[in-house]
Amino acid sequence: MLTPLDLKLLRDVSRMKGQIVAVSLVMACGLAMMIMTRSLILTLESTRDAYYQRYRMSDVFGSLKRAPLSMKDRMAEIPGITAIETRVVLDAVLDLPGVLEPCTAHIVSLPEDRDPLLNQLFLRRGRIPRMDVRGEAVVSEAFALANKLDLGDSVYAIINGRRDRITVTGIGLSPEFVFEARAGETLPDNKRFGVFWMNYRAVAVAYNMDGAFNDFVVDLAPGTEAGPVMAELDRLLMSYGAAGAYTRKDHGSAARLDDELRVLNALSVAYPVVFLSVAAFMVNAVLARLVRLQREQIAQLKALGYSSWQVGRHYLGFAMVIVVLGSILGGIAGRFMGNGLISMYELFFRFPALNFKMDYSALGTALAVSAGASFFGVLSVVWMAVKLPPAEAMRPEPPADFKPSLLERLGVTRGTGPAFRMALRNIERRPWQSVFTVFGLSLATGLMVLPGSMEDSIDYLLTYQWNDVQRQDVIAFLIEPSSGSGLHDLEHLPGVIRAEPVRVVQARLSFGHHTRKLSITGVAKGSSLNRLLDTQGQPIELPENGIVMSAKLAEILGAKLGDEIQVSVLEGKRPVRYVPISGLREDFAGVAAYMDKEALHRLMQEGDSVSGAYLTVDQNRWTDFMTEVKETPRIAVTLVKKEQLAAFRSTTGESIGIIRKLYLTLAVIVAFGVVYNSARIALSERGRDLATLRVVGFTQREVGSVLLGELTILVLVALPVGLLFGRGLATFIMAAISTETIRMPLLISYKTYSIAILVILTAAGACFWVVGRMVQKLDMVGVLKARE
Repeated sequence: MLTPLDLKLLRDVSRMKGQIVAVSLVMACGLAMMIMTRSLILTLESTRDAYYQRYRMSDVFGSLKRAPLSMKDRMAEIPGITAIETRVVLDAVLDLPGVLEPCTAHIVSLPEDRDPLLNQLFLRRGRIPRMDVRGEAVVSEAFALANKLDLGDSVYAIINGRRDRITVTGIGLSPEFVFEARAGETLPDNKRFGVFWMNYRAVAVAYNMDGAFNDFVVDLAPGTEAGPVMAELDRLLMSYGAAGAYTRKDHGSAARLDDELRVLNALSVAYPVVFLSVAAFMVNAVLARLVRLQREQIAQLKALGYSSWQVGRHYLGFAMVIVVLGSILGGIAGRFMGNGLISMYELFFRFPALNFKMDYSALGTALAVSAGASFFGVLSVVWMAVKLPPAEAMRPEPPADFKPSLLERLGVTRGTGPAFRMALRNIERRPWQSVFTVFGLSLATGLMVLPGSMEDSIDYLLTYQWNDVQRQDVIAFLIEPSSGSGLHDLEHLPGVIRAEPVRVVQARLSFGHHTRKLSITGVAKGSSLNRLLDTQGQPIELPENGIVMSAKLAEILGAKLGDEIQVSVLEGKRPVRYVPISGLREDFAGVAAYMDKEALHRLMQEGDSVSGAYLTVDQNRWTDFMTEVKETPRIAVTLVKKEQLAAFRSTTGESIGIIRKLYLTLAVIVAFGVVYNSARIALSERGRDLATLRVVGFTQREVGSVLLGELTILVLVALPVGLLFGRGLATFIMAAISTETIRMPLLISYKTYSIAILVILTAAGACFWVVGRMVQKLDMVGVLKARE
């Protein structure tokens, strides 16, 4: 049964429904972001864990040159290993009908007499290749969809210099390739890179690996430390050219997914804090205005016997109404936005099914957080109502101080009209309310700056990475490092204008307790096609004895410029040397290390050799060049810059566009809610003053300018503060999403600032129009009636 105080609460809520909805919408924005991100985290984590477990994702990975199959038994005897799978893995050039550029098939062998023990296949359609047929394969789903391949279709691959026909018998997925991209690449290119699973004998015979393997995956017993097991595997396989075992966290696909989850975790905290801070200030302002207007009602309630606790609980009820409404709206919006963003993650990650899962525990957390923020925001106001003595409350509130404002006393307002001076005086009389309004508008402005800065960063990357740094048209890598003849073959491909050789070596870099396995790229002196630029954008000269690395890599290793790091080469004679860091490169995708090509030869204790080359190609002979590349057996991988750019636009560019629209919507809601709430409070508090002005002869336009002039001043003050806040927010978010696989530079253009200002002014203008209509409808007789 409703009590009299409950009925009063319902009537007051009905009268203030516009403000309550405005505050609830702002709160709902923060809660929606929290629920959306937490639900996306739950969706990705639960889907990943179930997929890894059901299809037995391996714990340790490793590759080598060649080892006999008999070594598998010795490897299986290492303590802690519960299952091991040996394979033949290679990259082959694909010739697809209608695709000019060569594609890459990452071929992984399957056991002939059984299903794989680890990294098992999920077949979307079709069947596993038969043992007695050589040219059959299961093709990764992303590649099949991008190239419109279906069961029974055939493609041609160049394996070990031989052109083989491969027939598609199945379309599937593997937990090993949730993020499907070339080794070292941070973006998928499903059109030109795919995974093919074929019978062991078909691959081994074609690659001259019959009776041998060059890749392995391992499953560890629960609780087993991976370090000792990997060390023993490396020792056992060292003579077979082992490149160093590594764990799941260093696996390209798993690491990319882990990075995305880290970004979501950061966003699940940052955004709700911003939105809920605004909502707390708005609740405080609404309730403070209500308590001031209901002084006499508070006195009457206490005089009739209601305790201070009952009065305080009554006003806390207003906050609870906002919390409940905001939580409901936030939950609905969070589910809707999260379900909509699932399609964005399907651009990057491939699962048998990626169905949105609502994190219902996040709803409870959101309710608790929003209630805490709201109650904290209104605590001082409720305390004011509780402590107000009945006798004092019966008296009217002391009249406001109408003395000239500070700016008037300084003479700044000379020549301005009375409306402007009235606005300044009211702002100075209620400084905290003005501060809260400016703060809320600043947050809304800052929220508009962030999505714009993301777009600016993407535009910069497209210019910086693909024009200033990567000046080549193509990167071609050979199957095996070669002497000068390999470079000669690349230089004499049709249309090649310039070729700059590179030597790529697998190594493990160590500094202190930190280590990272990656490729060191040796670059020839005078090379200019793939430039090394420092953090100021200046070219870095490779020293004769030293290493240049990504600034992010140095951060991961805990090293700085001038420190000596240990370089353990994982191929050839496997030398171990200490090399000083002579330069830090500014890059934004993955991590890399570079040395002078001659210095790398000395480190390797080898003669002149090349792994590939950066190439500039005459565009008039592009077709001839690509046709010849497909028919050159020594070329294993060809990376075309313009195709990488297209892949970047279709994945990262599209996802940033979706996020930008989302943030734009949220910023507009916050801006409108803050301005509308402030205008309604000002109108309710100054209704008598405004009506008095109408009675004494002011026109409706002049009366409206008094109220709206005050809000205009606050909006104009908030804009520069908001732009600064937006830069700070962008700095924080860019740092939060900066990972080893991908990073974003912090860049904010004048266009972004201008758009943020325009959106806030438009939202404020819409509010001004709504409030202006309310001013026109003022009941001059009603508001001037003396209170009994």
